[in-house]
Amino acid sequence: MKSEPVRLPAEWEPQGGVLISWPHEATDWAYMLDSVEACYVELAAAIARHAPLVVVAPDTERPRRLLRDVDARYPIVYFDCPTNDTWIRDYGVIVTLDADGRPVLNDFGFNAWGGKFPAELDDDVTRRMAEAGLLRGRYEDRRAFILEGGSIESDGRGTLMVTSDCLLTPTRNHGMSRDDIDAVLAGSLGARKVLWLDAGGIIGDDTDGHVDTLARLAPGGVILYATPAFGVDDPGQAALLERLRASLEGVTDADGEPYSLVGVPLPEPMYDPDDGSRLPATYLNYLVINDAVLLPTYGQAKPDMLASQIVRVAYPGHTVETVDCSALVRQHGSLHCATMQVPASALPL
Repeated sequence: MKSEPVRLPAEWEPQGGVLISWPHEATDWAYMLDSVEACYVELAAAIARHAPLVVVAPDTERPRRLLRDVDARYPIVYFDCPTNDTWIRDYGVIVTLDADGRPVLNDFGFNAWGGKFPAELDDDVTRRMAEAGLLRGRYEDRRAFILEGGSIESDGRGTLMVTSDCLLTPTRNHGMSRDDIDAVLAGSLGARKVLWLDAGGIIGDDTDGHVDTLARLAPGGVILYATPAFGVDDPGQAALLERLRASLEGVTDADGEPYSLVGVPLPEPMYDPDDGSRLPATYLNYLVINDAVLLPTYGQAKPDMLASQIVRVAYPGHTVETVDCSALVRQHGSLHCATMQVPASALPL
């Protein structure tokens, strides 16, 4: 696989800031806006302790008011922009660095996970941010190819990890083969090797198996991956996670180096209190942000504590801070889905 002289930084590399998209009454959050906004306030405060924060919203007056008492070490910047929904991980800018370290603003297409929901406003957010000068770098319109930020993991050295269930879904890039997609990822993101996981998505997931719900690349040649919740008889989930483990067995990076595999048990099953549907709660949906890891928790003392301990060992030199995402998972996403990190060279704050 040949690649362009660009690279997609690893999430644990230095960051210049983090983007979030505020929930509002025109989103699916309307029926529980107060509770999800409380989660976003906690998330925003945690981010602003470690990096600048950019808040995107159709009308930023409300988040400005809700965040006015946040004790922020770093600046909070507000950007008025229409949005369909909050999952900026999947429609926000994906920044690569060229051979001279200059930022490239990759604007991939977003069609709400294969046309499941309206997405025309979200698909336009990166272009609007670039035109407003909030993002700095060479803008590349790649919207002919559908690619969500939550569907890719990078080690910063040419290895990407993806899932076949997501990237090969016909409603994203119909007719494209695995080799075709490998070529796109090589040319646009500098991938020298793509690790394809064949497992499916955890129960309740509507992204067709985003990799950031299942497995994450970590420093030092480590892959953290989801394992069954302790003491829970959950055969459907267990079968999926066994396939995940099998896909990871024996994989190597772009330089042929093997990985150490570390399991992270899922939380105990969670269900929507209104309709009883299974929610896709996972601890793998964390955000690495400079000297910290922001870990989603779900009000489960022992599972939350165990996940925190495992992640702390995997990220030496980082603090692990938890954010209760029990409200956020009600719309089938979590902390990583709600954020997008941006290198300092691409965010002139």
